[in-house]
Amino acid sequence: MHFAILYKWVFLLLPLPLVIYFLLPPLKKRRAGLIVPFFRRATVVSGQTPRKRGWIARRNFFGWIALFLCWCCLLAALSMPHLVGQPGKKTKTVRSFLIAADISFSMAERDWVVDGKRESRWDAVKSIMQDFVKNRKSDQVGLIMFGTHAYLQAPLTTDLSAISWLMDQTEVGMAGQMTSIGDAIAFSIKVFKEDTIKQKIMLLLTDGIDAGKAIQPLDAAQAARKDSIVIYTLGIGKAKGSGGYDLDEKTLRDIANVTEGKYFNAMDEGQLKNVYKELDKLQPVVYEEDVNKPKKWLYMYPLAVAIIIGLAFHLVSGVVSLFRGDVS
Repeated sequence: MHFAILYKWVFLLLPLPLVIYFLLPPLKKRRAGLIVPFFRRATVVSGQTPRKRGWIARRNFFGWIALFLCWCCLLAALSMPHLVGQPGKKTKTVRSFLIAADISFSMAERDWVVDGKRESRWDAVKSIMQDFVKNRKSDQVGLIMFGTHAYLQAPLTTDLSAISWLMDQTEVGMAGQMTSIGDAIAFSIKVFKEDTIKQKIMLLLTDGIDAGKAIQPLDAAQAARKDSIVIYTLGIGKAKGSGGYDLDEKTLRDIANVTEGKYFNAMDEGQLKNVYKELDKLQPVVYEEDVNKPKKWLYMYPLAVAIIIGLAFHLVSGVVSLFRGDVS
């Protein structure tokens, strides 16, 4: 932070008291005079002619100093001194980021190892995804969970802590035991249509193959493309035929290609973290510079000094006058 003054021209008023002192006439005040019965006789004896005369009060040097210091402090307060910090950066909501996660029964398989402990696929994915969500500062994030059917777990919101909490409350099987990828994409399109932000990103996460009950995944992807929705697909585990899970990588790649997104694959915790890092690079958090620089106003300090000097001077003057016998 650096020191700055808002109204520097105020200090041009510094010589104003001197200008007033020399331009304005002195203040005249009537004072009671002592009348004696022998005044006339005294003038005759002394040979002096009586005349009118003004009484000039003696100047108080310390009083002038105190008043000048008060004036300087008042001008310093009026100049609005302050400390200015560096312009900070604040996040700006520029995207709608919808996460569609597969919570069918296959996600309950305990074949992932996280921190040396065996966990289910969903628990492992959920714990890492929560960290990813917390960093989406410039996005409003929503949650869609799907299995046999798709449902909205959390609407699009900037309250990322609520998203993490709702994700933590989600358990496998809450949407049925099968995997309906097409339904999840179609349901996501409906959610996006209720939103006014133009940039729409979707992360589709699954470890299975579409059940093919209603809407075909590629048909849903074509509809998403028409609405300018970019879909990133994330396959959990190995593809079918490679000694792994029943994962349809071809369909997930096609969905990503149709919507100009990208396909990722994660077979363990480390790869999943790398996927989220890659997503952060593809869709980085957007900041905008805050035009209002942080300021800390300091005018109250010179104002307080002026009040203290004024009170102290009057207190000292009163005490001195009391000791001199000027105050009855």
